[in-house]
Amino acid sequence: MLFVPVLNERFLARAAERDADCIQLDLEDAIPPGQKEEARRAVASAAARLAGQGVDVVVRINRPWRQATADIEASICPHVCCLTLPKVPDASHVRAIAEIIDELERERGMASGHTRLVVMIETAEGLLNMPAIAAAHPRVTGMIVGAEDLAVSLGASPTYDTLYIHNAQAVVAARNAGIQPIGFVGTVADYADEAKFRRTIQQAREMGFTGGFCIHPSQVPILNEVFAPSPSEIDWARGALDVFEQALAEGRGAVTFRGAMVDLPVADRARAILARAASLADMRVQRARVA
Repeated sequence: MLFVPVLNERFLARAAERDADCIQLDLEDAIPPGQKEEARRAVASAAARLAGQGVDVVVRINRPWRQATADIEASICPHVCCLTLPKVPDASHVRAIAEIIDELERERGMASGHTRLVVMIETAEGLLNMPAIAAAHPRVTGMIVGAEDLAVSLGASPTYDTLYIHNAQAVVAARNAGIQPIGFVGTVADYADEAKFRRTIQQAREMGFTGGFCIHPSQVPILNEVFAPSPSEIDWARGALDVFEQALAEGRGAVTFRGAMVDLPVADRARAILARAASLADMRVQRARVA
């Protein structure tokens, strides 16, 4: 999910070329206070433009209620598939926003449930309520820990040691609720060292994360490559399933494949790898058709 300030025409002009799965139009941190209303007026046309180029469009709104409601009014339209909610404190906050979206979708003739939600955990209060937030409403589709704001809330630095446990807890909360765990252990602003960023994303994949936010186009190919199953993983998954299913047919519950045991949990992991690879391939085909 690549952040693009909605008022930056130079970035918008090339956003669809960056190969990001989603373009996240930012109304929050990237927009100065005096330009918030101008940014809201720009959302609908920018979203239509990007959606017409085959890109999913997400809008990150502001947290204070007066700004949030104005942002939601400006953003709910057929070309915006999701809102990102910053600094979510508890489940009731999510449900209140979902109620506003319900009304707007009805008024605007949109399908009920069209607009999904990504919830950001960026405060100590949010940390304590992660499981309830993740399961707060059917519109919630993903959860991410916001490193910089969370560090401020905790009086800490956004380092590996301070962020690891909170990200691990976010994966648990998201998986338990059946939504996508988004993110990695580190700050999204740390993009200059590409080798270091790649290692960070590889670790995130191993932790169970499925994608991440990025603020620079150079981060996009790393996220796309690392979060997707590699050709060698796909080859292993197919081979492991083949020998496991043959073993089952012969009345055995486990078998050795490439020097390691394959039993039911390992076979399930192989199936998950193949399902994710197929899902990503289908998404690419659909996007190519739209573009």
